[in-house]
Amino acid sequence: MSKMDNLRALREARYEQDKAARTAPSTGTAPAARKAAPRRATAAPSRGSAPSGTAGTPPAESACGHRAISGRTCTRPAGHAEKNHRYA
Repeated sequence: MSKMDNLRALREARYEQDKAARTAPSTGTAPAARKAAPRRATAAPSRGSAPSGTAGTPPAESACGHRAISGRTCTRPAGHAEKNHRYA
């Protein structure tokens, strides 16, 4: 028997086990279905972001506010001429 034949036999055996498990009547020992966690109304502050006044308030209006992938926000003034952003 070749390696591929062995793999095929194992795959078919696993398929038959899964099929038998699906058709068997459940005895109540299966783990309970996971309930979706309720989403929070406010977003949690991201790691590494600079504290800006009070928690949950957006940064000052004069800041650029560009958000990086890491969640940090740009601290340069809005409409800055520099090509790059400065994150705090």
